Amino acid sequence: MNKAQLVEKVASKTGLTKVEVENVLDTTIDVIRKSVKKGESVKLVGFGTFTKIQRKSRTGHNPKTKQTIKIPAAWYPKFRPGLEFKNMLK
Repeated sequence: MNKAQLVEKVASKTGLTKVEVENVLDTTIDVIRKSVKKGESVKLVGFGTFTKIQRKSRTGHNPKTKQTIKIPAAWYPKFRPGLEFKNMLK
């Protein structure tokens, strides 16, 4: 399912217009992104938690040249599904 399909489904279930649903979805995603960027975790009970994790620097290999390269430490987003969400998928 892509964003347009999600917006359409939510609009049909809630009675809101697609524009309203898209605005709410865009705002929700924006708030989650900004919160995680600041180092805050966003917990949606029953769904999951969005956090920011630091990946340590490590050694890698360039596949073309086979040369060893150093990959610097970097921050990346992480999503951990909640227990209710995980159990629903069983």
